[in-house]
Amino acid sequence: MSSAPVPDLSAIHDFLLCETPGAWIEAALAQPEMMLVDHANCEKKAAGTALNLMFRYLDNFELLNKMSRLAREELRHFEQVIAIMKKRGIRYPHVTASRYAAGLRDQVRREEPGRLVDTLICGAIIEARSCERFARIAPHLDEELQAFYLSLLKSEARHFRDYLTLAQKATSEDIQPRVQAMLEVERDLVQGSDEEFRFHSGVPGLA
Repeated sequence: MSSAPVPDLSAIHDFLLCETPGAWIEAALAQPEMMLVDHANCEKKAAGTALNLMFRYLDNFELLNKMSRLAREELRHFEQVIAIMKKRGIRYPHVTASRYAAGLRDQVRREEPGRLVDTLICGAIIEARSCERFARIAPHLDEELQAFYLSLLKSEARHFRDYLTLAQKATSEDIQPRVQAMLEVERDLVQGSDEEFRFHSGVPGLA
């Protein structure tokens, strides 16, 4: 198996309120093709989120720079995922999204600066969970996928920090109460049941 170094993820584990349930790991190993398909979707959506923020907040130059870099990295990850899919003969069908991201975004306030703050907090949580899941699943994968997933940890952890930093800079108020509230929603989504397995689904097959 790969000996790729694993970065220190203590900040990620301290941030999230729970770890990915073992049942999700089992479902991912039982549906490796779906894991890659939905992983590709997640990378594409992450790039789209960054681009949307760039179009919406033209006066925030730090945000524009960080989101431009993030979008490029996410698209590069997307290219890497679909290259693996092509190599393995995995089709790329349309699949329904899990309720995870929508459940988080339901918490986003409508008025500014709350809208920006909450959108950035959502981004931080999603990146942190992605990082945690890459690390959790990697030891169970074949050498190629393990090396790939471990290679993603550093950038995902940086994205998590960038989103949180931008969120705090977007308001004069302490964002921690909002972060905590949204993390509690995220915990329920991760530990709750879902009808289908997806990269960010809860426990599949119990809904």
